Amino acid sequence: MKISYLGHASFLIESQGQYLLTDPCDERSGYRPWKGPVDVVTVSHDHYDHNAVEHLQGNPRIIKAQTAPVEAGGFTVQGFRSYHDKKQGQERGVNYIYKITAENLNLVHMGDQGTLLDQDLLEKIGPVDILMVPVGGRYTVDAAEAAQIVTQLKPSIVIPMHYKTPQGKVDVAPVEKFISQYEKVVKRPELTITAQELPQAMQVIVLELTEH
Repeated sequence: MKISYLGHASFLIESQGQYLLTDPCDERSGYRPWKGPVDVVTVSHDHYDHNAVEHLQGNPRIIKAQTAPVEAGGFTVQGFRSYHDKKQGQERGVNYIYKITAENLNLVHMGDQGTLLDQDLLEKIGPVDILMVPVGGRYTVDAAEAAQIVTQLKPSIVIPMHYKTPQGKVDVAPVEKFISQYEKVVKRPELTITAQELPQAMQVIVLELTEH
């Protein structure tokens, strides 16, 4: 499996020739919309920087506001309803966390998660190998709360997202505050991994923006 970071909360996940795209954003976010091949798309919530499906090529399967498991393109995707804010959606609405399973790897994309996870949601999500968690605050959990979510879910690999970059136009904090909480942080252009290669000790991996 290969995971590339397209900016904001958008990742391209390639598994056995199939492509899953998370939270496509449009140019107002400061990042280029993805124009390459895509088979499956997850949308955590209906904000322009997460739901720009109109830019996509072809006819991908779009998974949105859905909790029943979906089998598509070799991926199994299950959504979990949560909140974009600490007032049960009264400020920013509902968010969907997606668990994406392929090649015996469990990936969890938190979307614009605004709160810590309660016990019921933790049990529903289950085991997590790779966690994509927002860290920039303001519209989502902040760096300290993101670290608490990491502790709650106990993934093998953590990939921060939804933070300020030179390209990004959304007013959120940079990644440094989050990664400063960890002794060892790895930076990579992309992540290529198999289930057998998961680390014994948790790793925080910051992915470079993929040019596209």
